[in-house]
Amino acid sequence: MQRTAWTELPVVTRHAVAARTGPVEGAETATEGVMSPLACVLRTAGGRRIFVKGTPVDASTAWMYRIEAQVTAEAQPAPMSLWQIEDSGWLLCGYEFLDGPHPDLSPQSEDLAALVATLRTMSETPWPAAVKKKPLPARWGALVPAGQADALAGATLTHTDMSPLNMLRTADGILLVDWALACPAPAWADTAFTVPRLIHAGHTAEQAEAVARLVPAYEMAPDRAVSAFAQSLCAVWESRERTSPMPHRSALTEAARAWADHRSVAA
Repeated sequence: MQRTAWTELPVVTRHAVAARTGPVEGAETATEGVMSPLACVLRTAGGRRIFVKGTPVDASTAWMYRIEAQVTAEAQPAPMSLWQIEDSGWLLCGYEFLDGPHPDLSPQSEDLAALVATLRTMSETPWPAAVKKKPLPARWGALVPAGQADALAGATLTHTDMSPLNMLRTADGILLVDWALACPAPAWADTAFTVPRLIHAGHTAEQAEAVARLVPAYEMAPDRAVSAFAQSLCAVWESRERTSPMPHRSALTEAARAWADHRSVAA
């Protein structure tokens, strides 16, 4: 996606932001992520930095930005949601800027303990009842094995996109950004979403599950439900690879397949 630069926004829109932030002394367009028409880091007076993402208010995805701001405000390991502005055709959301590298998810990494701590916290946050969004089994639809949708139902606030690129190692532990795809799901779901990421980072399926079992919600999850999740996720990623191939998808799909196969054999 071609990004809109901060200086390309209408002057009145930039003034509306400055009314919240103070004078903006500089802006750097984000290089990661592909979904937001505008994503940048503002540098304000006094050296404070604020992350801003946004879209035209008439875009078909504008509702996602409003929901994401609501969800981020409730999430625990997340940047602080600061403000929303709708002005001169743009919807902009301001977030606390988080500074830190992406964690290393490979075997023996010192970041794994912090990852487990974050996953534990995430498993304990309920989905905000005022926010209406499809639960996980409804999102996956027919790709969930027959008769297994109930096993994937839940009411925990779940990020669902557990890429290390959405994780930052900070002084407060590993925090997650980009909650646009969050939805209600079981308490163990984000840990399950992390398993193929660990496999992709070099773990065997057995090693990845050993890390996941350090999260009590995952350890207590019914085997049938986790196996249904693994099968569903593999089917979802295989479908995306067929319909919207991207360079990174093949290796991730292979990791999801390895996990689903492992659980099938273990059963």
